[in-house]
Amino acid sequence: MKLRFIDSSLHGIIDYLAAIALIAGPFLLNLGSSSPMAIWLSEGTGIAVILVSILTNYKFSLFKAIPFSLHLLIDLLAATAFVAIPFLFALTGLDAAYYFVNSAVVYLVVAFTQE
Repeated sequence: MKLRFIDSSLHGIIDYLAAIALIAGPFLLNLGSSSPMAIWLSEGTGIAVILVSILTNYKFSLFKAIPFSLHLLIDLLAATAFVAIPFLFALTGLDAAYYFVNSAVVYLVVAFTQE
């Protein structure tokens, strides 16, 4: 069984969908009860995902300036930051769970992505 089944094209689609989810998610889930940072960090990350995606060397980018391997490293750093965010900003409840779930999803996407 092949564990790395996400190619760079599918990863690109996932990136843009994730960016939309990161931008819209806090409002759809009514985040921010423990801190407004729960909203703003997600918004900022969504915008950053769009920028990195536009610059990554894969099918759905515009400039192809960032190697895909560096893009995956950035994804891993973002997933690790998502784990730390609830602790750094004293997020609780749904605010914290949102970041823990996002972290798990990003780790899984990277784990299943072919380089």
